[in-house]
Amino acid sequence: MTGRERARRLMPILPLIDLLLLLGTGSLFVGFLLKAIAITTRFRPHVLGFTSIDFVLIAGICMGFALVLAARTWVKLNEPRALLLQRESVEERLRVHDRDLERAAAAIERAEKELEST
Repeated sequence: MTGRERARRLMPILPLIDLLLLLGTGSLFVGFLLKAIAITTRFRPHVLGFTSIDFVLIAGICMGFALVLAARTWVKLNEPRALLLQRESVEERLRVHDRDLERAAAAIERAEKELEST
């Protein structure tokens, strides 16, 4: 296993989710602050060319990415359990099917013996 593969496996996702939530919350706060200034005064503030609605959109995008990362992490953690449950379900259905086939084969054998004896 190379160092890059080990680093990829060990990279924690929670700090990245926290960072995205922090950026989203900060952007939302700045957007509301700019909108409050625009409503209370005649001045139309811009920060780096972004207006209040831009900051709200940035906040939505950051929080959406955080939600997607959290969902993917949750699915990845629960994937082995889901696969195990699915495998057990398939195995149980196959056992029932095998049992039915064995019963049918036994019934056919009994019918053949009855026919041979008559």
